[in-house]
Amino acid sequence: MVRAARTAAWESRTRQGSPPSLLLTLLGDYWWGQEEPLPSAALVELLADFDVSDVAARAALSRMVKRGLLESTRSGRNTFYSMTARAQQVMRRGAERIVAFGVDDDAWDGTWSLVAFSVPEANRAAREALRTRLRWLGYAPLYDALWVSPRPHHDEALAELAELGVTATTAFVAEAPESSRGSLVPQSAWDVAELAERYREFVIAWEPTHAALGQGAIAPAEALIRRTQLMDAWRSFPGLDPDLPRRLLPVDWPRPAARALFLDTYEALGAPASVRVRQVIAKHAPELADRVVQFSLLADPPGPRPAGSTGVPVRTSAT
Repeated sequence: MVRAARTAAWESRTRQGSPPSLLLTLLGDYWWGQEEPLPSAALVELLADFDVSDVAARAALSRMVKRGLLESTRSGRNTFYSMTARAQQVMRRGAERIVAFGVDDDAWDGTWSLVAFSVPEANRAAREALRTRLRWLGYAPLYDALWVSPRPHHDEALAELAELGVTATTAFVAEAPESSRGSLVPQSAWDVAELAERYREFVIAWEPTHAALGQGAIAPAEALIRRTQLMDAWRSFPGLDPDLPRRLLPVDWPRPAARALFLDTYEALGAPASVRVRQVIAKHAPELADRVVQFSLLADPPGPRPAGSTGVPVRTSAT
């Protein structure tokens, strides 16, 4: 009963990504580094596996072109799309963050990175974008305009602020006093108990998929859906979890088990999921089907390997 309730709680918090987000995930997972454009019909059919309508899929493709993530070309009556250099950069930065996130490291020097800024209240779009980007870097608000992180990401934070046009900023490194009675300690910027519960819900929600893989019970189309949903689910954690040093966390911290489950399941789903992508592309562009790859977080360095490959050993530890 408790397990079912936790699974339901996780599913209620985890919504499927938007069509543009799904497209970027699919391209990153199975078309990484490829320059050849894909026919729009293939991309629309792949999104249909996620119950995205033709109209919504084509609108998503148009939005990604406007955002500079895709480039469109035409050949007769057919439209083709390829990733831009900006899209490749976005995916590379995201992959690097996912790989580095959650690796236990006790070598913390006790310093905190702080970023202070001023954004006019009227500029809500910039404020929301800023909060999203700072959380992705592991920051949280100690006060409204003073954000803190246990990791030295202040240069990256300042770069994000500059990109958003926020120039009234400063960043510095500081240590919290040993005696902080009555004051607000930096780690209080996060609800660690709530975060731990989310990790436990993640494990409960995804353990059945991991078990089904061991029994060979997941078909290619289902594997594609679950692998994409799994990445979307895990990708939410870097925006919630500041990757606090081990000594600031409870002894029974559940993230290592959740991370190991994520890596094992994501890698194992890669081979059957890539079969589905090859099937779809072969229907619309047979000459491109053998270019499908499967992205591996466990390759050294992380990157694409041949579709259907299971040659990279899966790590079972949290590191």
